[in-house]
Amino acid sequence: MTGARLVDGRYRLVDGRYRLVEKIGHGGMGQVWAARDERLERPVAVKLLRTDRLAEAGAGRTAGRAEELRRRFLRECRISAALDHPGLVTVFDAGSDGGELYLVMQRVPGLSLADLLAEEGPLTADRAVAVAAQVCAALAAVHAVEVVHRDLKPSNVMVRDDGRVVLLDLGIATALDPESTRLTLTGSPIGSPAYMAPEQALAAAVDRRSDLYALGCMLHEMLTGDAPFPAPSALGVLRRHVDDPPVPLREVRPELPIELEALVLDLLAKQPADRPADARAVHARLLPLLPAPAGTPQPPPGPVPDPSRPFRFPHHPAPSGPIDPRTGGWTVPGRSPARASTPTPSGLRPSTPPPTAPQPPEELASACARLSDLVAARRHTEVIGLAGLLLPRARTELGEGAPLVQTVRAILARTLLAEHRYGDALPEYRQLAAVAAAERGPYDPAVLDHRGRAARCLEGLGRAAEALAEYRALLAVHPPDAPAVPELRERAGLLRAGGGDRDGGWQELLELLLDTERRYGPHHPDVRRVRGHLEALGTGRTTTGPHRA
Repeated sequence: MTGARLVDGRYRLVDGRYRLVEKIGHGGMGQVWAARDERLERPVAVKLLRTDRLAEAGAGRTAGRAEELRRRFLRECRISAALDHPGLVTVFDAGSDGGELYLVMQRVPGLSLADLLAEEGPLTADRAVAVAAQVCAALAAVHAVEVVHRDLKPSNVMVRDDGRVVLLDLGIATALDPESTRLTLTGSPIGSPAYMAPEQALAAAVDRRSDLYALGCMLHEMLTGDAPFPAPSALGVLRRHVDDPPVPLREVRPELPIELEALVLDLLAKQPADRPADARAVHARLLPLLPAPAGTPQPPPGPVPDPSRPFRFPHHPAPSGPIDPRTGGWTVPGRSPARASTPTPSGLRPSTPPPTAPQPPEELASACARLSDLVAARRHTEVIGLAGLLLPRARTELGEGAPLVQTVRAILARTLLAEHRYGDALPEYRQLAAVAAAERGPYDPAVLDHRGRAARCLEGLGRAAEALAEYRALLAVHPPDAPAVPELRERAGLLRAGGGDRDGGWQELLELLLDTERRYGPHHPDVRRVRGHLEALGTGRTTTGPHRA
């Protein structure tokens, strides 16, 4: 099984360079991991291809078939790497490690469209149209080089925090060049049944109009909350794609524009010839339905990505706004900071307001405003450089306990952590915790938050025993319903498993899964992530006694 081995609390290093951090997706052909490029010190995503499936595909032919498929996979990776479009994920590297194929890609921040739909339900018409228009722009670039995506679905569409949409996973794409061949040579279709065009379901030839059919399925789901052809089994879904007409959108949502309903019905036509000719034609029909540009400056992002922002605020500069000192991110209007509502444990001293501090000089305040702009633009290298210069000056002029000093330190610490510079982030978080504890007591929510992030640094440095001890100490003082508790339980369970107690860690994560599923339902991203941990740990685990290597 493709995956990652836990060694001293850390996941494997792929090809001596890419440190796996957390599994963020999986499918029939492999897994996708958040990872760290240790040579260039940047976050990346690594897709690991299941070589056992490649071997199955080559069975019964020749001994060299699996190797031939590997070469074709790498050729398709090169096709993907040649594409240059802001709506497509950038490919950095590809190769083989320990008999497994890997593809290294840009790590795109934000939410997948699948997660956005799970959290928000059906989208408004302007947001769904905005997603579809941006997907069309990316598809036009893909189709221009005679490539078909073949697995277009919500989990392969990422909506960034600024609303921009990025199309992921061209790893199983088909090149239409006669000299190129598909990854699938067995006659069985590759893709996701809920979004397969009829010709794809029948394992017939596919072209760019097959991707447009999948886009029609996605539009239907974005606007109604359900895929157009649900069925109890994958075979039933495929049969419905081939035989059943779709339900018109306005039978479910009468307020939707008739033009949008007509477009979706055309995209879901059974015969490719009856669908729009290409992605440009679909984009042209979407244009009149897109939101108009706003006449005001762009505000900071909201709690979930809004895919209509690029159309309402085209070519606007990154917004500026207040920074939450605990997270280094935006303070969303009308919503409390992420952990600010954590109740104080019973019988412990409550928080007290911070003492009044001198106002920063105008020049220092201006530099801090620049720092906020860099944070908003996610220019991490510049954030670290400027914060490192500002911090000693602010301490000298204002004192260690000044709110501005703590804000700059929190921004620096959070950015270092985001860049996986654990050794640099750890002393900053410990200093933040010490200052906050001296002012507001050891159980203030900010203190506990800083300690939790310091533990994450210890974990990243491979100091698993220290990290686990700190997670346990934090769980002992947090109320059971505190927002931080699920993450603390998750990290503790993984470290316990990685430290040799595989069964104990598995049981701890199972209890977390059951609690999280009861609270959020089976399809919440947190539930899926914990379930993924259990799947990874379940291989080789016994049910009658402790795990033995």
